[in-house]
Amino acid sequence: MEGTDPVNKKLAAALSGGAVLAMALSACSSGDDNSEKLDAWAKEVCSAVQPQAKKIEAANTAIQKQTSDNSTPEDVQKTDSQAFQDMAEAYKAIGAAVQKAGAPDTGDAKNAEKKQQDAVKELNSLGASYASLQKQVDDLNTKDQAKFADGLKDIATALDKLSTSGNDALRKLEEGDVGKAMAQQESCKSASGAPSTAPSATTG
Repeated sequence: MEGTDPVNKKLAAALSGGAVLAMALSACSSGDDNSEKLDAWAKEVCSAVQPQAKKIEAANTAIQKQTSDNSTPEDVQKTDSQAFQDMAEAYKAIGAAVQKAGAPDTGDAKNAEKKQQDAVKELNSLGASYASLQKQVDDLNTKDQAKFADGLKDIATALDKLSTSGNDALRKLEEGDVGKAMAQQESCKSASGAPSTAPSATTG
């Protein structure tokens, strides 16, 4: 596996550093002045996010594990393909959950609705991006090690781009009282501790 292993390590590094854990789940400082409606919204979203965040974390871990010198191109392809499929499904599921929850009750209905819809679009876009990466992995030529390594490099580059874009709308949705309400939910607290959280995620 000489030649392919370092590339897959790069892929794993790009993924662990860049996979945006949905909703950023920043667990900011809690406040006690949240409305019941906002708390209910946060509970609904966090409860939906938690299993999907675990799914994303597991997909990250699977790719991390598939970086040993003994990994064949076929093993790498199979693992990475399944991981990208799981991540695509997870982000789409979170997008659906945020859509279903509606706009959070922040006292500014129009602004809250825009933030919510922007976040849904972003989540769906992330899901589509990972689905696209899955197709790229599936199309790699495992019989030609050099071409396979080049293909993995392209995928790692795409992951790097994903890591630096795509979660602005999620962070905006979590600003202010929404983030405080989410921070009080146990399901969001547990999800926020996942190691795959993007370094850029706020920790305020």
